[in-house]
Amino acid sequence: MFFKKKKAEPEKVTAVETPAATAESEGGQNLDLLYLKNVKVDGKAANKEEAIRMVGQMLVDTGYVDPSYVDGMVEREKTFSTYMGSGLALPHGVEAAKKAVKASGIAVVVFQDGVDWGGETAEIVVGIAGVGDEHLNILSNIAEVMMDDERVKDLYSKDAQKIYALLTAN
Repeated sequence: MFFKKKKAEPEKVTAVETPAATAESEGGQNLDLLYLKNVKVDGKAANKEEAIRMVGQMLVDTGYVDPSYVDGMVEREKTFSTYMGSGLALPHGVEAAKKAVKASGIAVVVFQDGVDWGGETAEIVVGIAGVGDEHLNILSNIAEVMMDDERVKDLYSKDAQKIYALLTAN
């Protein structure tokens, strides 16, 4: 199980293993870890920096991070690749960018044509912002999904509803 749905809000979900899954943003709003609107299946990017900036902007637009966090995501990629293998990249900010995180959250983009990621091809890019050490729980849960062949098929389905269902399955 990756994320669990809240009872009365079908498009909002909260992390199962993350103690502060609903965090208060700067504006006083409660934000959940994943929203359906943060799953895009029609991504197009010329390179990995453009792909990182795309998922980073989704995190900004949802209110998880300040814009400076996106620069921290690009900076991390310059020093350490966030490509995990099997067509999956998990960009997240450098430690110094943590102060720009307002609430933990993720954004998922499927790139139909893939994106060159340092000689590898990333098809799914999951931008991650974590308050404190919550990014470690998020990374662990994604690794768990990647270990199950059936769940991986849904992740690579290029269907936003299937991907969302996978990441919100009970």
